[in-house]
Amino acid sequence: MRLIVGPFNRVEGDLEVALDIADGRVVSAQVNAPLYRGFEQIMQGRDPFDALVIAPRICGICSVSQSAAAATVLAGAMGLDMPPNGRLAQNLTMACENMADHFSHFYLFFMPDFARDAYRDRAWFSQAQARFKAISGSAAQQALPARADFLHLMAYLAGKWPHTLSIQPGGSAKGVEAAEKARMLAVIHQFRRFLEQTLFGDRLEAIAALDSEAALQAWIDARPAGASDFRLFLEISRGLQLHRLGRAADRFMSYGSYPFESSHLFRPGVWHGEWQALDPAAIAEDVSHSLMSGPPEPLPPALGITLPLEEKAGAYSWCKAPRLAGAVMETGALARQLVQGHPLARDLAARHGGNVHNRVVARLLEFALVVPAMENWVKRLAPGEPFCLHGEMPDDARSVGLVEAARGSLGHWLHVHRGRIFNYQIIAPTTWNFSPRDAAGTPGALEQALVGAPVLPGEDTPVAVQHVVRSFDPCMVCTVH
Repeated sequence: MRLIVGPFNRVEGDLEVALDIADGRVVSAQVNAPLYRGFEQIMQGRDPFDALVIAPRICGICSVSQSAAAATVLAGAMGLDMPPNGRLAQNLTMACENMADHFSHFYLFFMPDFARDAYRDRAWFSQAQARFKAISGSAAQQALPARADFLHLMAYLAGKWPHTLSIQPGGSAKGVEAAEKARMLAVIHQFRRFLEQTLFGDRLEAIAALDSEAALQAWIDARPAGASDFRLFLEISRGLQLHRLGRAADRFMSYGSYPFESSHLFRPGVWHGEWQALDPAAIAEDVSHSLMSGPPEPLPPALGITLPLEEKAGAYSWCKAPRLAGAVMETGALARQLVQGHPLARDLAARHGGNVHNRVVARLLEFALVVPAMENWVKRLAPGEPFCLHGEMPDDARSVGLVEAARGSLGHWLHVHRGRIFNYQIIAPTTWNFSPRDAAGTPGALEQALVGAPVLPGEDTPVAVQHVVRSFDPCMVCTVH
């Protein structure tokens, strides 16, 4: 039996999934990004600095990530570095948006699915419904003001959100004054209080120190299910065995997050049972099953072509199929923490691979790791010293800009010729995770993760399928340009 699922609610952009079902389980899936957008074509022929204005418009949720990737690729073309203040300000701006995205995902996108009537017979259902039911649940009434207060940080760092122009190739166009440092710390401390009192019911440092599945289980056993929102999620996950749902190829990639001086808060690399260095030159895009024109062999993004071809045999998605050395890669918070080497993420993945449970745990773990880092970055800002350097764009240049958005690895590839943009290619995190098959017929990460998901009699939008899809936190408008 074939079931077409879509569009999905509480997913940014359009998504359609074709499921082949046998004996009550998904045996094959095809993931379709049904909306072509054309941003890469819009870029052609323009002044390179126009990318700072156009690229953030790809998305209103992760616009800062697109800004940062555009600024990074322009800086590479210019051979421009940035002063410490500029790097700290960019890290803070990126972290603010990424944490807000994680926050929205947990409270507004992911957890409301557990308040559905399909789970009415579960012991935790009444708690989940009271807390997370869409519109009427108490969590949204608390989380939305907390998120809005946290985003006030953007006023001090970026002037506005979304689509700020403060992020520049040489740093930040908006300096931070001494009085603003105190206000920024107050905003972060207020957000920390919500995380510690409501989300975790524990200190961030205690969550960051969890180093194994056994340690997490001991933390669970020491608290009742209603002690915090994280504790309730873990109770739900244990009851539904979410650690058995949504496993893909277990190959993970990160471009590295929050660089400062000679290192990153989360280092770049690849994880497939062991850490490996990342070679961006090994990235290529396959269009065999994409509604795009192009040669049969995969092309590196620097030579990429983004031209729609609506009538194409065997194609079923506007999304291309990026691969690293020919392999499907999963990207996101779990990938970042596996590459970085956080012991909890490593132990969970060693036991169960990538799955719905582990993706959510890794996303929440990043609160405990990033928010304290944000406090430190604010303290290190030096008002009165430069926040931005300037340079000249050469008439001819090639460059790559790699950053980590909340949802994973985001790359911009730029070719400047005679002072204008000759080619501009973008691969977003959801392009990696929701890619179609490649020429070898290998499914993308979500297509693999959906295999084995249960489909109950009468379900036209299977709830287990929704859990898997949302565990990747897709941003479909970033997927196709």
